[in-house]
Parts: sequence; structure tokens; C-alpha cells
Amino acid sequence: MRKFLVVLDDSRECLNAMRFAAMRAGHTGAAVQILAVIDPEDFDQWAGVAEVMRAEARERITVHFEVFSKWMRDKHGVSPELVIREGEIVAEILAQISDDSEIGILVLGAGGDRKGPGALVATLMRQVSTLPVPITIVPGDMSKERLEEIT
Repeated sequence: MRKFLVVLDDSRECLNAMRFAAMRAGHTGAAVQILAVIDPEDFDQWAGVAEVMRAEARERITVHFEVFSKWMRDKHGVSPELVIREGEIVAEILAQISDDSEIGILVLGAGGDRKGPGALVATLMRQVSTLPVPITIVPGDMSKERLEEIT
């Protein structure tokens, strides 16, 4: 089964990427895999409490995932899968794509402000010719209604 891989982070544009992936998966019979990456550098300065911080990060990710998961199931009949990895974000995205041969499309949300599309989109676009799957970039400012029209 083909999977849409979506990155779960704290960005506003993440929401539209989730919406797009759920809508497309619901219309095409595909699956959605949600990847959350924990940056280990966040814990380097706090060696004594690193495990507690990791557990809190995992719990926060799980809570966010449950919200998206319920919405995807209720609205689009899609039951997403959560994968949590630890490391540098781009390396972990590429590793996840490599580890799961069913991933067919990476879906990212792009920021709409003057700063550009966001660091993740910018970094992956520089590597686009060597990526093993296509990327769908969803504008973060696109309305839900427009997303419904195009999916």
C-alpha cells in the first residue's frame, strides 16, 4: 500500500500538510505515516534530566498525533501510523523513507511569510534531485476549502 509520509512538528504549516495527506489518502485508498523527529541536541545541556525530557517530548508528540489521528479517522477514514525517531530531521526523514518501501510521497507544509518556505523545505529542495520519492509541498496559507477542491 502506498503511504504519504508527513512530518509532525510545531509549525503552523504542518496542519495543511496533514490535511492534504489525509484527504489524498482518503480519496486514493493510501495510508498516512506521521513522522516526528526528536532532536537529541535539545537534551545535550541537560544530561541529568535527558531521559525525562525525552519522555516528555514523546508524550507531547503522542498527544498531537492523537488529535490528528482522530480527525483523519473521523473525517477521511484514514488511520495514520506514528513513527518517532531521534536525530537530525533531514537525516531521519531520509532514513524513514529508506526503511519503509511503501512510502511513495513526502508531504511538507511550506511557510507563507517573508522568511520563505521554512528550513526543512529549503533544505530538502536543495536535495530534491537525489530524493528517493517525490515531494508534495502544501502552502501553509492555503484554505481548507481549497485543499478539499484539489485533493
